Amino acid sequence: MTLTALGALSTPLIGCATAAGTAKSATAATAHARAPAAPTRVASAGSKAPTLIAATDMAPPPDIFDAQALDMDFWLKPRTLSVIRPQSGERASVLYWKDGQVIDAAYQELCHLMRDVNGKETAPIDPKLFETLWGTQAFVARYGIDQPLEILSGFRTAKSNSRLIEQGVPAARQSLHIKGMAADIRIANLNAEVLGGLVRSFRQGGVGFYYRSGPKGGWIHADTGLKRTWKG
Repeated sequence: MTLTALGALSTPLIGCATAAGTAKSATAATAHARAPAAPTRVASAGSKAPTLIAATDMAPPPDIFDAQALDMDFWLKPRTLSVIRPQSGERASVLYWKDGQVIDAAYQELCHLMRDVNGKETAPIDPKLFETLWGTQAFVARYGIDQPLEILSGFRTAKSNSRLIEQGVPAARQSLHIKGMAADIRIANLNAEVLGGLVRSFRQGGVGFYYRSGPKGGWIHADTGLKRTWKG
């Protein structure tokens, strides 16, 4: 794999807030502490009308949903991405970006961690996806949630993707997982609604909300394709 596409990571890709925007966010956070959270509307796939999702007790201050409120210093600090692959049992904490440069060996390691565990193949991962994953993890850490990202699915071969569809697992036939542009993720102690709201605020691509019952709950699909939102 080469890093011909990685030049874009020399500077932050996601917008930073002005001082006025940051102050507005802080004011909203104070108001949130005094009033109950409002429901969130999420557009369902194939439907023009949004689905009303009740707010949960886990909802953080409003500014955690708005990555645009981050200042430039956030994007200039070194980027270490901590991940878990439940399927393979792998854990890693990888410093992949420092001083405005992507570290080649670290990028290759992250691509390997994001490989198709079933098909046992590795492919280049869109650098913008790593930016969103790292930004999400670093942002929630500011609120005391210092947990690794669980990568439930990263790159998929076309064969592996077809197998999932045959098994009834939610997967698009032209999935961006096949192109190394998508990941299904989860963070411990953060439900799918809260995590998805944050990922969506990065405005880097599509966000799918997958709600499931059980001790670990659902997960979020994040990709670097067209900006869209759906519930699966």
